[in-house]
Amino acid sequence: MQQIRVAVLGAGSWGTTVAALAARNTPTVVWSRRADLAAQINDGHRNLDYLADYELPHELRATADLEEAVTGCDVLVMGVPSHSFRSTLEAVGPHLRPWVPVLSLTKGLEQGTRLRMSEIVTDVVPGHPVGVLTGPNLAKEILAGHAAASVIAMDDENVAHALQDLFRADLFRVYTNEDVVGCELGGVLKNVIAIAAGMADGLGAGDNTRAAVITRGLSEMTRMGEALGGQRDTFAGLAGMGDLMATCISPQSRNRHVGERLGRGETIDEIIAAMNMVAEGVKTSKVVMELAGELGIDMPICSEVEAVCHQGRSASEAYTGLLRRDAGPELEAHRRR
Repeated sequence: MQQIRVAVLGAGSWGTTVAALAARNTPTVVWSRRADLAAQINDGHRNLDYLADYELPHELRATADLEEAVTGCDVLVMGVPSHSFRSTLEAVGPHLRPWVPVLSLTKGLEQGTRLRMSEIVTDVVPGHPVGVLTGPNLAKEILAGHAAASVIAMDDENVAHALQDLFRADLFRVYTNEDVVGCELGGVLKNVIAIAAGMADGLGAGDNTRAAVITRGLSEMTRMGEALGGQRDTFAGLAGMGDLMATCISPQSRNRHVGERLGRGETIDEIIAAMNMVAEGVKTSKVVMELAGELGIDMPICSEVEAVCHQGRSASEAYTGLLRRDAGPELEAHRRR
């Protein structure tokens, strides 16, 4: 393979994992805000903050210098949280060569503008091919070598195919999809539904409840996704149903973890203060409901999650509210709304 230099910005669990995948195929550097974490990766080949039990490829290099990470890269991967996505991209823009593809790992919406991350890329560094890498990807399972699959969504199919080989591994398959909007929104919306699934677990509900939340949650995701320009079939694939299932049922899921603790009676402030990683669904729920109101879309599960996260509603009150809602014909309601 031609040596394509990859820069991954963000040394959290998923950013580090994607960097590790790329490092086995091509020269790769991962940027960390903290010099001590970069030193851990360089000297001990581990990320002790997020992935302490997993050895990283010795080829992977880390730096705390943003300019050093980006200068000369052929592919830029953005793995920072949504709240710092724009500012980080603005900082690297002057050091980014023209036409370098930018790939987002971030599953959130920008507060205030309500833009998707790919839209922020186009806004801040216009002229760069932009896409997303998304799917049911739990970092620790991938580093452990378990089989998994992901999707690169880009408008330019040729660039997407060129990027496939950078991240694939023996048991990690990378598909392509031209529906950037649908794939990106699938990753955004499933985080909100995962909080609802976690709340059900925290309240002691059973598998029937979890299945109902996942299924009806997928319906809400698809309604909003289509309304914003995504393709319906996308939400039945890896970026939709696949990512939703993994995030709703896995103990490794941050958003499910938040929901479970909410179900046990903890406040959102207590939960966030105790976490060292970002659960994007908390902030996203507010933006999603703003969009739902503008679009006239019924989003009952997302609405209850937003009320618990931002209005002081309890998880038990949220589930009582959902149960009191009228239920019409399942498929007809899906088509109509």
